Order: sequence, then C-alpha cells, then structure tokens
Amino acid sequence: MKKYLLPKNGTFYKANLHCHSSVSDGGYTPAQIKEIYQNKGYSVIAYTDHDVLVPHPELADESFLPLNGYDMEIDDDASKYSDRLKVKTCHICLIALEPDNVKQVCFHRSKYLFCNAPKYLDVVQYDKNEPDYERHYSHDGINDIIETARRNGFFVTYNHPAWSLENYNDYMGYDGMHAMEIFNSDSSTAGHCDYNEKEYDDLLRGGKRIFCIAADDNHGLVSCFGGFTMIKAEKLDYKTITNALLKGDFYASQGPEIYDLWFEDGKIHINCSDAKRIKFNTDSRHVGILRAEEGKTVNSASFDVNPGDVYVRLTVIDENGRQANTNAYFTDELFGDKKGGCE
Repeated sequence: MKKYLLPKNGTFYKANLHCHSSVSDGGYTPAQIKEIYQNKGYSVIAYTDHDVLVPHPELADESFLPLNGYDMEIDDDASKYSDRLKVKTCHICLIALEPDNVKQVCFHRSKYLFCNAPKYLDVVQYDKNEPDYERHYSHDGINDIIETARRNGFFVTYNHPAWSLENYNDYMGYDGMHAMEIFNSDSSTAGHCDYNEKEYDDLLRGGKRIFCIAADDNHGLVSCFGGFTMIKAEKLDYKTITNALLKGDFYASQGPEIYDLWFEDGKIHINCSDAKRIKFNTDSRHVGILRAEEGKTVNSASFDVNPGDVYVRLTVIDENGRQANTNAYFTDELFGDKKGGCE
C-alpha cells in the first residue's frame, strides 16, 4: 500500500520559523519583514523575537500568515568562563499552536530582556500571579521550560547548536523538543558550522523522535532567505498550518524542492527539483546515494528500507551544494500501523 510521507493533497507554503524584527534586535519592522519575505515567495513567518511574545494579527491576509512566538536563550553561568564568547547557551523557539494563545510562559519581568524588548513589556501577557521565572542552564532547567511550553500549547524548536557551543552531552539531555534546526542561515552566514546533519542523527539514534526545520534566524538582510521550511497543508489557516507542523507535514531546505515523498512495497520514493545527488540515511551503515551523470541532474530516486532500520531520511543536493532534508521516518510506522508524529 502506498503511504504518503508528505500529504498527497494540499499546497506547499514557504515558511521562516525563526525570525527577529525590530521588536527585539532585528533590522526590520514586522511589516517590513512581511513585505520582503512575501516578495521571495514566503507565506508564513513565525515572529520569534527575543524574550517577548508580541503577536502581529494585523499582518495576516489571504496570502500571509504570521505565527505568534518568541525565543529564549538560556545561558550558562558566565563567571565559569574567562571569555564571554565561550559561554554556552541553549536556544529554543516557542511557537503558539493556537492563534489566541498570546500568554507568555517562563517569563521574568526584568531579567533576560535586551535591545528593544523592554519597550514592549506593556503589551506582553503573562500570569501575574506567577513569580518571575529564573532560568537555569542545566538539563533539568531547560527541560522544565520545554515541558512548560508544551503543556501551554507551544511548538518548541532547538536552534543552532554550533553557535550555542553545545555538544553531544548537552543536547542529548534535552527532552520533548518538537524539532531542531538542521540548518540556520544566520549562524552559517556568520561562519559557524550550523548545518547540523550529524546532530540530527545523534538525536534520532538516541531515541528522540524529532523533526528538522531550516530557518533564517534573520537579524538583517544578509541572512534572509537562506533556510526555509516547506509546509504542506490544505489551506493557509493558523490551525491548519500548526497542525501540519505537529504532524511533520513539511521538509527543510536551503534551496532544492521536494515534490512527492512516499513509501511503498518496502521502498522510500522521492520526486524533487534538479539534483546532483540524492542521499538515503538510516540509524546504521545501511545507506545509499544516487548520483547524476556528468552534466546531468536527477529528479527522482527510490531506496530499499529494511524493517531493522530504526529510521530513514533523505537529502537532496543541488549543483550549488544546497540541501533539502526530509524529516526522519520510523520503520515501525512505515511497516506497521503506529501513528506518526513527534514525541
């Protein structure tokens, strides 16, 4: 039986799920971001300014959807480091799953705010009966934020581990993230190695059922349009789009496009834009690659899936080296009746 891994029906909507505006430390107003991104074919922007959830419903129209969100950087104790540039941090984005969810969680009334964020304290909504939330850079501290965010209706992404100076021992202790950035344009543009394919495999092999996204994390124009997430959904509606995020109905890209993705008769199949290589990866040494002949490109591929593989995923690479990454798909779901989705 043919099992569609990206929905058979619907439209692909181009999205940036990590975005900074002039509300915090970005170089453009929310309205300007809408304009420059729409001109590049984007339909969805998650406004994830630092430490303040400021919704922008006035920007929504039939061809553009702003998602409510904010991000948090949980820093290690700087006194442990001789150089401020060596301080580790865990960076996560929180995207509201409901359009009317505008109440910020894990909020502190005075700490952790910088650049323009303090100017927006009068519009931030939070539970005034709760004490100020103190952040702690530890597995327990970060997992408490993730669990609180999920319980209160947020989609949580883990961002740019290279820029954050985090390693295997750090990110493997985080639980409950919906997705991680397999590519971060801003960090990569600055020179960090934030194409995070190895880190994604680490998380998957460690038992985390987690999706992957690509995002700009844009603060200025130089990092715009470098990484995006293509979400397939029936319509450009807040709940429809966030439901697609929860189900994993999307792929991450730096440029290449994926048109169709399905599993049938023990094989995973893909149709895509012009590619020089299409890679197949699993949790083991069972891998594969289709290379185009010199001067040509390939637009489809099929690979055998072994029931003993824990997961499979595909990567499309174009002539400029830009990559598109599918989510990981788990064989107990492909060969059985187990429902998919993130942990």
